[in-house]
Amino acid sequence: MSDEEEDFDKEEFVTLISSDGFKFIISKEIAEVSGTLRNMLGTSFQEAESNRITLHEIDGVLMEKIIQYLHYNFQYKDQVDVPEFDIPTEMALELLVAADFLDV
Repeated sequence: MSDEEEDFDKEEFVTLISSDGFKFIISKEIAEVSGTLRNMLGTSFQEAESNRITLHEIDGVLMEKIIQYLHYNFQYKDQVDVPEFDIPTEMALELLVAADFLDV
């Protein structure tokens, strides 16, 4: 991959790393649905420069569901008739805590 391609990828995508080491590469636009991630990426901190954010409190299974919700929120942000987002009962409390932390 050329330096130019790396710069393009670096600017357009963000790598989210879960507490158990799973890496999720998503578009920066989707990541910025989260107020917390948007603030981390909009500063001069290391996360903004590397476009890599490690979330030590969120495991891979939970992170996958959060990313699904970020996509869902982005897809339906300006619509009135929005389908229901499925939240497994066993994840509800963890998702609530993560949503509060991520400001979504």
